[in-house]
Amino acid sequence: MRDEDRQNHAPGRLSRLSNRLFPERQLHLRTAGRVTFLRLSKRSQIALVALLAVASGWMSFSSASYLLHDKVLAAKEVEIANARLAYRSVLIQVAEYQRRFTDLTRDLEENHTLMLSLVEQNTVLQRNLKAVEVDLQSTEKDRAQVIITREGLKARLTDIQNRMRELGSHNFALRGDLDTVEKGLRVAMSERNKALEDGAQMRLQIKGLEGALVDLAQSQKVAVQRLTDHTLANIDGVEKLIDITGLKAENLISSASSRSSAQGGPFIAALQSGEPAGSLKASLINLDSYLVQWDALQSAVRRLPLTVPLDYFQRTSRFGKRRDPINGKWAMHYGIDLGGIFKSSVYATAPGVVSYVGWNGKFGRLVEINHGAGIKTRYGHLHKTLVKKGQKIGFRDKIGLLGSTGRSTGAHLHYEIQFGGRPQDPMKFIKAGRYVFQN
Repeated sequence: MRDEDRQNHAPGRLSRLSNRLFPERQLHLRTAGRVTFLRLSKRSQIALVALLAVASGWMSFSSASYLLHDKVLAAKEVEIANARLAYRSVLIQVAEYQRRFTDLTRDLEENHTLMLSLVEQNTVLQRNLKAVEVDLQSTEKDRAQVIITREGLKARLTDIQNRMRELGSHNFALRGDLDTVEKGLRVAMSERNKALEDGAQMRLQIKGLEGALVDLAQSQKVAVQRLTDHTLANIDGVEKLIDITGLKAENLISSASSRSSAQGGPFIAALQSGEPAGSLKASLINLDSYLVQWDALQSAVRRLPLTVPLDYFQRTSRFGKRRDPINGKWAMHYGIDLGGIFKSSVYATAPGVVSYVGWNGKFGRLVEINHGAGIKTRYGHLHKTLVKKGQKIGFRDKIGLLGSTGRSTGAHLHYEIQFGGRPQDPMKFIKAGRYVFQN
């Protein structure tokens, strides 16, 4: 009962308090002897007090805002200064990236010039090889002619010896006729002496020809060895480049070569003829095998994607195991993600033929290029594609615009390299390209 009484008496107390604080008041106004009354009710007084409270609160808030205005302006100026410093830093980075791109373009031009010079050197080597083969054939013909001449001289010596025997027998038969025998003997002796002189001269000529043949073979062998060493140095450089990409040179050559390698038969060891040109033939055969290998390596390297598909980029995801950017779970990533400016140009990293263009599920708009020798590159999340299936693409041809289609969290390019259907780390190919430009 006491709680209910208190609840019933509370409004009464509030009413008595308001009546005591705000009783009805009257203001007496006297003007020119005339008195008027202004009546102020309880509600009017409460409204007036509330209005005064609101006015005083607003004045306090305005005063505080005015006092804090300078501090807010100072903080904003500090933020503006920091933004200007960040903008200048970005400008410096853009200038540095432009300089790097210029250096990269110049290195590419130098590499193209180097490749042309290597092709010219290969042509010169082929010509020198043909000239050496012609000289070798000519030398073999001369040697055969010398052998024929020597056999002829031997036959003449044998004939002279037979004639001398016949003369000796004739001398015994004609002892009675001394004058005839002496004359025949003188003729035989003169013929024998002449034959011996001719044989000595022919032996000297044979020795001279054999020495010239040996000297010619030696000089040609030195030239062939020099060409072989130069070709081996070029092969070593290209094999180092291929090793940096993570591929095997023999696998790349076998994928690029279309010739059949099916061979067989019993093994029969070749006998050395002992001729002066025998070692030269072996050197020429060896050089020809290295030149074939060099041509195969050149053909394979021309198909490798050794540059980057964007002018300006930042690698936002690496190749291999990573945290998924959407659900945060561990997953395999068979390429690299390159962040860049939205709608910036995307370029082909090697010549080839477009094998796929269109929407490919979570990759969004995708372009796939077949470079031959089992090598393919893929460019995903494009905003727009600029090529058609079956179109031939050259080095650094523009194929699309960078975007964020498919399963993506922002503007970037998914760049992927495959060899024999297996994904490879594109960063290894980019490092190999930098190795080429530095050397």
